[in-house]
Amino acid sequence: MNIAIGADHAGFVLKQEVAESLRQAGHTVIDEGTDSTAPADYPDYAAAVGRAVAGGLAERGILVCGTGVGMAIAANKIHGVRAALAVNPEEVQLTRQHNDANVLALGARYTSPGRANQFVKLFLETAFEGGRHERRVSKIMQLERE
Repeated sequence: MNIAIGADHAGFVLKQEVAESLRQAGHTVIDEGTDSTAPADYPDYAAAVGRAVAGGLAERGILVCGTGVGMAIAANKIHGVRAALAVNPEEVQLTRQHNDANVLALGARYTSPGRANQFVKLFLETAFEGGRHERRVSKIMQLERE
């Protein structure tokens, strides 16, 4: 699977660890930056990952900042992106099953590398259930067009 990944300075170290785990699992990683812990603006990386996913270059996206919140907010401004914050395993699964989330945001201050990799694995392996959820996701997509 092609996975776009991006982080600001606060998420750089965790991004590097997650990207390496993705590569080891056989995924193609599209690294949208940043490339250091020097101060960087998270909306730039959220936009790059969001555009890669919305544009079809990547099947899913992973974003990392201090809390994950700013990244999710910024990514959700990109038409076609449904970004969700990773909080616990059940919520990560539900973001895929019920919301067809295509971008996962991680908070580096609150998420260990092991936990981050667990969340990412669940995010990539969990399918969208469709059914009654399809109608709801369609309504979300309609909101984007308004």
